[in-house]
Amino acid sequence: MVSGWFDMPDRPQRSTPHAASTDAATGFDAAWLRQAAGGDLLRAGSRRISGGAVDSRLVEDGGAFFALPGERTDGHRFLESAVDDGAAALVVTEPLPEERLERLGRGGLVTIVQVADAALALRTVAARYRDRFDPLVIGITGSLAKTSTKEQTAEVLSGRFRTLRNEANLNNEIGLPLTLLRLRPEHEAAVLEMGLYTTGEIALLAGLARPSIGIVTAVRGVHLSRAGSIEAIEAGKRELVEALPADGWAVLNADDPRVRAMAAHTPAQALTYGFADDADVRASDLESLGTEGMRFRLSTPEASQQVTTPTLGRHGVHNALAAVAAAGLAGMDLETIVAGLARPLHMPHRSQLVRAGEWTILDDSYNASPDAVLAALGLLAELPGRHFAVLGEMLELGEAAVPEHHRVGETAAALADRLIVVGEGARSIGDGALDGGMDAAAVHLVADRDAALAVLLAELRDGDSVLVKASRGAALDVLVERLALSAGAGEPEA
Repeated sequence: MVSGWFDMPDRPQRSTPHAASTDAATGFDAAWLRQAAGGDLLRAGSRRISGGAVDSRLVEDGGAFFALPGERTDGHRFLESAVDDGAAALVVTEPLPEERLERLGRGGLVTIVQVADAALALRTVAARYRDRFDPLVIGITGSLAKTSTKEQTAEVLSGRFRTLRNEANLNNEIGLPLTLLRLRPEHEAAVLEMGLYTTGEIALLAGLARPSIGIVTAVRGVHLSRAGSIEAIEAGKRELVEALPADGWAVLNADDPRVRAMAAHTPAQALTYGFADDADVRASDLESLGTEGMRFRLSTPEASQQVTTPTLGRHGVHNALAAVAAAGLAGMDLETIVAGLARPLHMPHRSQLVRAGEWTILDDSYNASPDAVLAALGLLAELPGRHFAVLGEMLELGEAAVPEHHRVGETAAALADRLIVVGEGARSIGDGALDGGMDAAAVHLVADRDAALAVLLAELRDGDSVLVKASRGAALDVLVERLALSAGAGEPEA
C-alpha cells in the first residue's frame, strides 16, 4: 500500500508494471488461452489476443469472444459475427463441424478453444490475466450507491493514478472478469464495483479481483426476493471485507450499523466514513446549492476544510466521503482529492439534471430501491418550482414490496406537489401518498409511460421540476427522453 494518512506499510510508487506483466501489453497467445481456460485447442490462431466479450456486437479487434449459453439466445449463433468484427479467439462449449471450424479459423488467424463451461473459463482466464499486474485494487459493494461511489472514487483517483473502472454496471460474475481483461500495464489503480444477489457471489468476485481496499456503502433490503433475508444480504456484503489481506483496509459506512459492525469481521484495518461524529472521514455543515451541487466541511485525519462539489444531495456527499477515504489510503494529498471532488461525474440516468425548456428534470431512472427513492425525493424538494414525482415499481423486494412502496408514497406526500404513479405494481405508492395527506387530485395512477407523459404535458408549467425514478425494468428513461423532446431540449446540465 502507498503511505497515506495512516501508518500503512509502504507501497513502492510504480510508473512501470509489475515484472510479471512485461508481456501484458501485447496480450496473450493461443497456448496461454488454452491453458488458462482449461480447454482443448481446436485451432491455434496466429493473432495475439487482448480483451474479451460475451456479446458479439461488443467484440473489439483482437479480443476473445466467449460463447455463453443464454435463456433467450446462445453465443454460438454469433461466432461468425464475432470473427467478422475482429475477434482473435473464440471460446466455445459446443462441438463444431470441421467445415465451420475451418471457416471460423480464417486461414490460421483465429484461435478456437473448446471448454466445458464458458462462464467458468471466462473467470479463470480473467484471474490468470489479473496475476500479470499489480495495481492498487479497490472493491466496492453495498445495497445502495455502488455505481456512483465507484465513479466518484475512480474520478478522484484519476487525479494521481491511471485508473481502470467497470463500465456501466458490469459488476457480476460476467462483467467483472471482462473488466479485468481490460487491465493494461499502464493501469496503476482499478476501482471495481461488485454486485450481489445472494451469498457467495462477492467472495467469488473478490477472489478474482483481489482488492486491498474494500468499500461497503450500505446494507438494505434490496433484492430480498433473491437473497431471502436482510441477514443474507449483510453476510453477502461482508464477504468483501472478509477477503481483504491483513495489510489492507476496509472502508465502512459509519452511519449504517450493519456495515460498521463489519470491522470485527475483517483481517484488514478499518476506516469509517459518514456523517457520524466519530467517523474517521466525515462531512458536517451541509448546504445545498440547488442545481449547483453541495457545500460541506470535510474532516479527515489529516485536516479539515470547506468543500464544494457538483454532486447533488446529501447521498451524493456520502458517496464523496467514501472516495475521499479510499484516496487518502492510496496516498493522495488532500488538495488533489478535493480537486477531484470538484469535477462533475457523467452518469446517465443517475441523479442527472436535464434542462428541458423551462422545466428541470431530475433523471434518476436507472434503478430504484426504497432508500434511494427517498433520497431522490429529498433532492427534488430542493429544486425550483413545483415538484412532480414520477415513480414506478421497485422490483425484487419480495414480501416487503407493498409496505416499502407505501412508505415511499408517504414521503412523497410531504415532499412533492404532484405524484404520478406508473404501473399497477407501484399502486401502493399512491395509497401511501393518500394516507400521508396528499390531495387525491394531486395523485395520478397511470398504466404506462405514455399516460404519464400525457399527465406531465397537461400539468407542467414553466419553472417546475420533475423527478423520474423506478427500477430499471420500468424503462422510465424513455419517459425522460420523450419529455425532453416535447420541450425541444434534453441536454444534461452536468
